[in-house]
Amino acid sequence: MTAVRYGRMFALTATMIAAAGCGSSSGGDGPIDAAGAGGATTGTGTGGSTTTVPGVGGTTGSGGTTGAGGAGPTGAGGARATGGADGGVTTATGGASGGTGTGGTGTGGGAAATGGKTGTGGAAGAPGTANITVWLAGDSTMATGGPSCPIGWGGKFQPHFNTHTTVVNNAISGTSINDWLYSVSTTLGADGECVLNNTTFQPGWTAMLNGMKTGDYLLIQFGINDTDATCPKHESTDKFMADMGMMAQAARDRGANPLFLSSVSSIACTGSSAIPTRGRFAAAARQAAVTYNVPLIDLEALSVTLYTSLGFCPLPGADVAATYESGAIGAFFCEDHTHFESAGAVQIANLVAQSIKDQGFGLASYLVP
Repeated sequence: MTAVRYGRMFALTATMIAAAGCGSSSGGDGPIDAAGAGGATTGTGTGGSTTTVPGVGGTTGSGGTTGAGGAGPTGAGGARATGGADGGVTTATGGASGGTGTGGTGTGGGAAATGGKTGTGGAAGAPGTANITVWLAGDSTMATGGPSCPIGWGGKFQPHFNTHTTVVNNAISGTSINDWLYSVSTTLGADGECVLNNTTFQPGWTAMLNGMKTGDYLLIQFGINDTDATCPKHESTDKFMADMGMMAQAARDRGANPLFLSSVSSIACTGSSAIPTRGRFAAAARQAAVTYNVPLIDLEALSVTLYTSLGFCPLPGADVAATYESGAIGAFFCEDHTHFESAGAVQIANLVAQSIKDQGFGLASYLVP
């Protein structure tokens, strides 16, 4: 077996990932001016301009000119302007022309329509109707599992979406990102990384790449098993981040939208507050999001906040599994206080869906109300 070195693994990361927004948003409707009064002369407003800045709407259109004569109808406000679509690169259109006002001293209709929101693109607007797939890549806390413990949150994710969305969960229990992607030997190389058996992708990732299309989403969550000191799961945080970046770029190459997630926390407490447990690999996921300009759902932080709100702390005894087999914690976690019972998996899936909505990702348009 020939050792395949770390530097050969990242052919897909040679091209830096371009910055892109995520989702689409809509501007508000323009205000309506009062009707004119007087003669029959008609004033005509002018349209708003367009803009090529991602996610930014056109300039305000001007209202109709002053007319003369009898009373006239109320002028119509500007049309709704549309912000940037997924990728943040679609040209936004400006407000439409002002309405027509009549009257001796009256004014024409205003055209003060505002453009779309800037940034990553809000979730405002019509529900998503294009058929998309949400691909999930991760470990046992995401894997479907069940019907009894452990049950991953990915198996509870489909009900959050409308009928145009298919969730495909390819998370695999016990994997780091390293052995989820590749066939990895049990040999640790001189560079501190596990030696790969080959650079051929594992079947799950290959199937996702073959099926991924424009408009899809890829959610990536690893970092629990990656801390293992032995191969095949072991890897450095540098390699972990590079692998996440490679996956994100592969999705973008196919027109899909990557989202990174930090690992969901297990339960640990300081007094009455839960504390994070995922350490350097959760931090690496956050750093990878910055490095590769990929949106992040900080699931470690969100889960810690949830545990505190549910009153899991202080712990009912020593920090061992036997103390969590009953009560609120026992209903949420498996006995290892890391994996989830069905109720816990549902609540973690709720956290992910709520974060998608709160952060205004384009995927939010596919969430059920």
